[in-house]
Amino acid sequence: MGGTTTPALELRDIHLPEPISWWPLAPGWWFLIAFIVLVIIGVLLFRQYQKKQVLKKTIKAEFENICAQHQKDNNALQLVQSLSILLRRACISFYPRSEVAGLTGKEWLSFLDSTMKAANTTITFTGEHGQLIATAPYLADNTELEIDTEKLIQLCENWLRAQPNKTIQGTGRKP
Repeated sequence: MGGTTTPALELRDIHLPEPISWWPLAPGWWFLIAFIVLVIIGVLLFRQYQKKQVLKKTIKAEFENICAQHQKDNNALQLVQSLSILLRRACISFYPRSEVAGLTGKEWLSFLDSTMKAANTTITFTGEHGQLIATAPYLADNTELEIDTEKLIQLCENWLRAQPNKTIQGTGRKP
């Protein structure tokens, strides 16, 4: 008995399984990524909506202040100058600066008319009531104007209301 040797067993070493790969992602991870992307898009759209609302409220408040000041002092030149500045600032806020900042004179008035979507209005900026919008900021402070201020206010209010996605609601004036 002492002389027999047992044959060596041919055993293999223990092999650990391959490490778990992170790719491809499990469906739960895809849902989480999609949810995060949707939340980010939602937040960005909400912030953009809030900025539009702030712009609308600011323009509405300034328009109402201009009208109230005119009711108080009945100064037609100051009214026309204030409305001209308001329309210029609103245009630069609503449209690309490169498109509107350089417009003057008849081109400015034509742009205002072309961006006023309300086709039922008979008063235009290129007409008799709106032409002062282009020249009023350059008039002397002691200039006397004889214009129908109610029609000019109505024209400006119609323009502000006609702006896409930036409508001004309830300014207290009848269009």
